[in-house]
Amino acid sequence: MKARRDVYQAIADPTRRAIIGMLAEQPQNVNAIAEQFDVTRQAISLHVKILSDCGLIFIRREGRDHICEARLDSLNEVSVWVEQYKKHWESKLDSLETYLEQLKKERYGK
Repeated sequence: MKARRDVYQAIADPTRRAIIGMLAEQPQNVNAIAEQFDVTRQAISLHVKILSDCGLIFIRREGRDHICEARLDSLNEVSVWVEQYKKHWESKLDSLETYLEQLKKERYGK
């Protein structure tokens, strides 16, 4: 049975996040990506495959080269998920600010 991969698995690894960042700036072939890391080309190829399986990159062939391009639309899923917690914490911090202002008025009359 093949393991299901998703965008969260892809961004969980710092090397894959770095690869996404590189490819967001410009498409590169796998060898150029591998040169930026102190791991084997095979390890980078596995990271690239995971990113491709998750839809975060697209791999096209140009002759013998495999050119990787960022496809970051699926990161919207992560953004939506994070946003719900951002709203939660903003609400908590707003409540804390109100409480601290109340304490300040009680203690210092300001």
